[in-house]
Amino acid sequence: MKMNKELSQEQCEELLRTLKARFEKNRHRHKDLEWAEVQAKLESNREKLWTLKEMESTGGEPDVAGYDQKTGEFIFYDCSPESPKGRRSVCYDREALESRKNHKPENNAIDMAADMGIELLTEEQYRELQTLESFDQKTSSWVQTPANIRKLGGALFCDYRYGTVFVYHNGAESYYAARGFRGSLKV
Repeated sequence: MKMNKELSQEQCEELLRTLKARFEKNRHRHKDLEWAEVQAKLESNREKLWTLKEMESTGGEPDVAGYDQKTGEFIFYDCSPESPKGRRSVCYDREALESRKNHKPENNAIDMAADMGIELLTEEQYRELQTLESFDQKTSSWVQTPANIRKLGGALFCDYRYGTVFVYHNGAESYYAARGFRGSLKV
């Protein structure tokens, strides 16, 4: 079944208002950037607005976290204080989901992110996000896992405690009410 990945004009305008308000309220995340430039880029990439709406509707509170000088793209990260509520209680990927015999979660982080049009944060991006302010002080977030770890059945997640980013491992099939995932999107 193909999903409609287009927003109405009204939905676009509402989302842009939300993003602008968050952008202005959190200038410390993007000191040298101007909203007019971000909005122009978004308006010329309407499919990215659909993805941002998905990030927003699952509790991610997406915001501009940087600018890629090489590609000329703005970088959005999920900036909700805790791991997005609409993306918790998921195991790492489809293989992990299918390996569970009992008590399967409804979904997995990799497929959800792909369906939304985002990528899970890498460990490096997660650490970068934590330089903007403190996130995941009560929750944790799956991050992209190197193939050699995943091949052995594991997956990585991060959180922020005691003023430090911690990187941990778990079986990829595990899931917890306080663990979700954060994503990134370039526009």
